[in-house]
Amino acid sequence: MGVKEIKFTTHAEEKLKRLKNLGVTKEKVLKVLTNPQKIVSGYRGRKIAQGLLTWELLLRIVYEEDDKILVITVYPCKRERYE
Repeated sequence: MGVKEIKFTTHAEEKLKRLKNLGVTKEKVLKVLTNPQKIVSGYRGRKIAQGLLTWELLLRIVYEEDDKILVITVYPCKRERYE
């Protein structure tokens, strides 16, 4: 993916606060963005990076990418739904 500036929307920042108890941190999001298990296409040209959060959960990160990366939202989900 190369080294690009990564910014978070206000919505993404709020989601991080709410998901802290599940181990979702900005550091974890950056780790998944720089080394995702999988990247899939999302709506409106957005991309979704996913990586392992726990044995049962994946962390999915919806973002837009041009000269920088803008994280739109993050959310955990069950692994079996997307693997």
